[in-house]
Amino acid sequence: MAHIPINHPARTLYRVISGLVGLYILIFGIFGIVATAGQPLFGRDNDYALGLRTNLAFSIVSVFFGIVIMIGASRRGNLGHLMNLTAGVVFLVVGLIMLSVLQTDANILNFSVATVVVSLIFGLITLATGLYDKVGPPEYADEERRYRRAASSESSPG
Repeated sequence: MAHIPINHPARTLYRVISGLVGLYILIFGIFGIVATAGQPLFGRDNDYALGLRTNLAFSIVSVFFGIVIMIGASRRGNLGHLMNLTAGVVFLVVGLIMLSVLQTDANILNFSVATVVVSLIFGLITLATGLYDKVGPPEYADEERRYRRAASSESSPG
């Protein structure tokens, strides 16, 4: 049996948190597009939006990704669960890749250390929200609860 909680009582809260992350990314992307309008797509200027360095390409990707995360947060089924898990992994991988190329010409998205940190934090948040957002029939949730109670009573001293 999987150890990902099914029908977690706080899954609405986790969806709201994921939606707020998506909203921030969407607003960041819009502000970034406004700040970098008319510049090269992969420019390396010192343009900032909401305190993070950006360029036109990163801003466009952020708008798209923010919309995707908000759609995932609004889905009640397992599609949102899978979208959050995927988004979390993408944020973590992109953050690590951009950290490794930060001071090189391969930094095509104009990341800074602050942008890497925010990407890693958002990756952890969306990954965590995806872990607790799984939906299933009530029977599966009851079976999972019984399994956890049995496991915890076996491990407790007594």
